[in-house]
Amino acid sequence: MRIIAGSARGRKLLSVSTKLMVKPISDRMKQSLFDILRPKITASYFLDLFCGTGSVGVEALSRGAQLVVFADNNPACLNVALKNARAIGCADRCKTVRADLLGKLDRFKSYAGEEGYDIVYLGTPYRDSKNNMLSFTGPVLKAVAACGLLAERGVIVAQHHKTETFAIPGACEKFREEKYGDTTMTFLRRARDPQ
Repeated sequence: MRIIAGSARGRKLLSVSTKLMVKPISDRMKQSLFDILRPKITASYFLDLFCGTGSVGVEALSRGAQLVVFADNNPACLNVALKNARAIGCADRCKTVRADLLGKLDRFKSYAGEEGYDIVYLGTPYRDSKNNMLSFTGPVLKAVAACGLLAERGVIVAQHHKTETFAIPGACEKFREEKYGDTTMTFLRRARDPQ
């Protein structure tokens, strides 16, 4: 894993133990993601949910995000994400928060800008330790929408398995979808006509 662009371009990133079943985003998917997000990254408030190694959030820091909040329920993941941010000199522009991300997410409001997060990235796990498929995207999207974490012109990116189905909250609308092998990235924004 490496940083693709920005001030820390080419810097290698630490990873977590394979026992944790963290599947980092591929460089190809990360490049595509940040090509799409490019106009929104500079000076953004970025929430990296299920951060794993922090690869996505650290890329955002390298590209000029004002603040990245790394969130995970595993302290080992948060530790690696913070080490990766420190390695590129951006520890002062990040926060790590250990939390059950399937519950209420209200506590994340206090870290966002006045208007909320410009980008919320969901890297939900696809499978559990017994290789059973998981379906976390829907509940997490609902929680993000319920507590108003997204800025008016913000974007939610949900990375999920291509077979996972979920309801899009009425406060949001899908505006783009990208597919990479068994992974889909669904891009959402605030609905123009909320249901």
